[in-house]
Amino acid sequence: MNSLFDKLMNKALKTKNVSDKEARKLYEEGKKDPFGLMARASKIREHFKGNAVNLCGIVNAKSGVCPENCRFCAQSAHYHTEAPVYPLISAEEIGEKGRLAKENGAHMFSIVTSGTRIVTDEEWQTIYRAIGLLNAMGLKPCGSLGMLNEETARNLKKAGLYRYHHNLETSRSFFDDICSTHDYEEDTETVRVARAAGLTVCSGGIIGLGEVMEHRIEMAMTLRELDVDSVPINILNAIPGTPLENISPLTPMEILLTVALYRFILPDKDIKLCGGKEKNLRQLLPLAIVAGCNSLMTGNYLTTPGRDTPADLEMIKDLGMTASFDQG
Repeated sequence: MNSLFDKLMNKALKTKNVSDKEARKLYEEGKKDPFGLMARASKIREHFKGNAVNLCGIVNAKSGVCPENCRFCAQSAHYHTEAPVYPLISAEEIGEKGRLAKENGAHMFSIVTSGTRIVTDEEWQTIYRAIGLLNAMGLKPCGSLGMLNEETARNLKKAGLYRYHHNLETSRSFFDDICSTHDYEEDTETVRVARAAGLTVCSGGIIGLGEVMEHRIEMAMTLRELDVDSVPINILNAIPGTPLENISPLTPMEILLTVALYRFILPDKDIKLCGGKEKNLRQLLPLAIVAGCNSLMTGNYLTTPGRDTPADLEMIKDLGMTASFDQG
């Protein structure tokens, strides 16, 4: 038995306030006994989230020519990649993508657009119509539409949006190594604005950008301070043509330790494993649920293929768990 693991598991269960210093200690001990750490993280997940795994799908509704220079992004106009480029698709096309996602088991569906923000009235009307279509078919609509102001956030809430997604990408102290075209505070402010409008919020980032565990812990602490509802963890899938195309990938065990630490730090939040999960975790993908995640992005991602939903449903069933269509 590891007394540190048990002590901090109980702290997470009772106070939900594991500190950054304690998280760093967990990491050091976890490297020696990763399965012990994952077992405690699994107990925390079960306590707050039960035995269900919820699923969400996304559509790349507007692709390419983003003015931001995020060093990992295939859609940035600053880099030459093979990512598709097209304007905002119609509300009906978004609705059809949502219908297919629901048929495959998703309970939430996110409209994702490239760029810093939506600017034209015509595009906003398309987004609002799409939100209505997704609601009508029983999906919980989510939007990932760039920076928000208070008026726009209120309009999205009025249109029926359930959740707003806006990643911080990484920690504040590492952000300048990843992006220089906007400030970190713009991202955190968008999260605050969405919450103030009554939207639930999904915010996380990407690991494997060259950061270290201390940066990941720092981001988790920021997300806890912002009181987000769902925390997506993406693992870098290095895209040719981006500045990070030749970066060394994280090991599966390092990814699993990250998931476990996030469950300790954010014990009652949805922790969602997203882009890059099957490529980077390979045969250890099911252990991510054991390590603490209770949510999966299923189907394809923005510019890269993902994993078929039936395979995710089979994995959930084989773990003795259930796919949830009510949580989120």
